[in-house]
Amino acid sequence: MFGLGVPELILILVIGLVIFGPGKLPGVGKALGQSIKEFKEANKEGEAAEQKQLASADAAEKK
Repeated sequence: MFGLGVPELILILVIGLVIFGPGKLPGVGKALGQSIKEFKEANKEGEAAEQKQLASADAAEKK
């Protein structure tokens, strides 16, 4: 997806452990996952609204 291999992911994990510590890392990961999920949902909603708006504009032009 981003061209990250196993060594890069391990390095990111180690840096995360150093910065946040092992106690807070699961919470940070959970928050990040929820943020990505919400972003994807909002993106889908925006695309659906755009498609609906385009369909109604096409219908109005045909009348």
